[in-house]
Amino acid sequence: MSDNAKYHHGRTPAAWTATVIAVIGSLVGTVGFLLNISWTLVWAGIALMVGAALVGGIMVKLGYGQRYAD
Repeated sequence: MSDNAKYHHGRTPAAWTATVIAVIGSLVGTVGFLLNISWTLVWAGIALMVGAALVGGIMVKLGYGQRYAD
């Protein structure tokens, strides 16, 4: 039963940081696509979303994410 206490559904600094960066990236990409501002904004949004995955992964490796069950 003590193992269940360590399971916190992604409520970690790594998860929150990656999510916030991904949301900003999707907003940038959406503005660039729907308002026909420029394709540069669309690609910048995609780059931010890819960067969110990288930042989240790095933060997990640094110990800010949820530990996996052994």
